[in-house]
Amino acid sequence: MSRQRHRGKNPEDEKLLTSQQFILLKKAVEDLAYLYTRGYSEKIALKIVGDHYQLRSRQRLIIQRAVCSDTSLEIRTKNEIGDNIKEGEQYLIDGYNLLITVESLLSGGILICGRDGCIRDIASLHGSYHKVEETIPAIRWIGKNLSVLNPSEVIWFLDKPISNSKRLACLLRTISKEEGWNWDIEVVDNPDYEIVKRRRIAITSDSWILDKVEGWFNFVSRNIKQHWKKLDIIDFSSKFY
Repeated sequence: MSRQRHRGKNPEDEKLLTSQQFILLKKAVEDLAYLYTRGYSEKIALKIVGDHYQLRSRQRLIIQRAVCSDTSLEIRTKNEIGDNIKEGEQYLIDGYNLLITVESLLSGGILICGRDGCIRDIASLHGSYHKVEETIPAIRWIGKNLSVLNPSEVIWFLDKPISNSKRLACLLRTISKEEGWNWDIEVVDNPDYEIVKRRRIAITSDSWILDKVEGWFNFVSRNIKQHWKKLDIIDFSSKFY
């Protein structure tokens, strides 16, 4: 089997994401948010809604990544610091979460703008990470947009259980050194826990983290705002930054 070269579209996406299907998916997200808000487990709620609308597995993944409860939406909106961002901030990056999203962005893959305004991809990791053609451009895109903020500290967290994390860490260190970016790269067992524990500004679209951190920056959404209409984004947002 040939290795994946891009994080682009799935061949079936055009059929699953027509304008008519989007109307259906938007209703499904509304229903799923209703159930989340009322305490249904995510697994049960997704099955109820997915079965009701007869959604395919990829469509279920889309609505799962787009949705959050009303409570979570309120928390995330309150704690997003983008309107008050200052130079010299300290950032904690959820490494694979951010990198794969930007790889998908640069490769023309399907992106979702969730209810919370976060941009998410629909790619998946299955225990191993492999570079694609967009990996290095994605790292440079992230670094260029971060450097505008003149951060005092940037720490990337990569998952130790995912194979090739050490290779990616080496690549990140090499590029950051070439560009003069003051990045620290840590390969840890649980990046989510580390980001929440250290109480700095998080850059992630991971729902568990967003519901627990005191401050986060909607990095991708805010940096693509000017190019929004040119991108292939499925928009479920109640607020776009």
